[in-house]
Amino acid sequence: MHIPHRSRLRALVSAACTAALGASLLAGAGTATAAAPAAPQAKAGSKIVGYFTEWGTYDRKYYVRNIETSGSAARLTHINYAFGNVTGGKCAMGDSYAATDRAYTAAESVDGVADTWDQPLRGNFNQLLKLKKKHPGLKILWSFGGWTWSGGFGDTAKNPAAFAQSCYDLVKNSKWAGLFDGIDIDWEYPNACGNSCDTSGREAFKNVMAALRSKFGGSALVTAAITADASGGGKIDAADYAGAAQYVNWYNPMTYDYFGAWDATGPTAPHSPLTSYSGIPKAGYNTSATIAKLRGLGIPASKLLLGIGFYGRGWTGVTQAAPGGTATGPAAGTYEQGIDDYKVLKTKCPATGTVGGTAYAKCGSDWWSYDTPATLATKMTYKNQQGLGGTFFWELSGDTANGELIRAIH
Repeated sequence: MHIPHRSRLRALVSAACTAALGASLLAGAGTATAAAPAAPQAKAGSKIVGYFTEWGTYDRKYYVRNIETSGSAARLTHINYAFGNVTGGKCAMGDSYAATDRAYTAAESVDGVADTWDQPLRGNFNQLLKLKKKHPGLKILWSFGGWTWSGGFGDTAKNPAAFAQSCYDLVKNSKWAGLFDGIDIDWEYPNACGNSCDTSGREAFKNVMAALRSKFGGSALVTAAITADASGGGKIDAADYAGAAQYVNWYNPMTYDYFGAWDATGPTAPHSPLTSYSGIPKAGYNTSATIAKLRGLGIPASKLLLGIGFYGRGWTGVTQAAPGGTATGPAAGTYEQGIDDYKVLKTKCPATGTVGGTAYAKCGSDWWSYDTPATLATKMTYKNQQGLGGTFFWELSGDTANGELIRAIH
């Protein structure tokens, strides 16, 4: 899941909410009748999409310059800038200071040139424009929503055309002309529960994506991060992702955060398993099941990207090294309990085993799971075998200073 600011905790879905959604989940799937403009396509398997977080420039001190110095910029095909807000049925700025106002020193700047007090555009947007000058083939999309800001999407479903117009006007604003090559929608989750519960109906997501494609036209990129819940009657079934697929260039199924310390006592389980394994806590909670479910709906493999987390999730109070142990709560993390970056965990708690195609680590009473360059090699083989459109990951600041994980993807 993609979660702005500090919180990356999964909300527990209440029985009442599930019951309230029941009728809409059972609604039949309609088929789109409006013709969609042709969407530009890239070679299947070649996309490498990384999220850059707006708030990462604060405590994390991860700047656009770091994308360049880590070697990541040369390996990325696309950057998703996270996040814009969704409020009042419209797209809106997230943090305008970080995006357009913050002055960068020469040492912080992509090209070594300091911002001046009177220049019309500063902040992340100006730095990203500088990065694009260095890498003319790099495309950037503005992502809207995420865990915290997805509550506004229900209103967009009431007037998709007005929402699409607001997004177009913001993304294509002349103040940052040439920066964004399209829009990414991170609705968590249509007609289902995330940080809040949405009851806009099964067709809402398709209608919104159709309106965005109609407004942005065939030359712009329109993508969406979508649920990876492939369990029976799960979130994939709640919305017409198959019907909406004709309007998107690709989907980013969030094939991570399957398990974590929101289940404080365990059982311990890797948050991003590639495959099922004996003892996995919940059927359908693995990458292979998610991809199979989506492909089974008729969504082309070339429109599905493999999701990777550049972080781990962990518990403490664990005595059992193998997965499936009990815990007393979330392990300590740098910014939040139960989660930490790969760049921290590789040293703090080195991997001690693999299960389901990903790695886990037991150090003291802490138990963590995360992907390593070795497990990413396995996942890239799977991606190629499936003919998927590429790889995306959350998010750039979790990698090492020299880009170990993105090198493994590349």
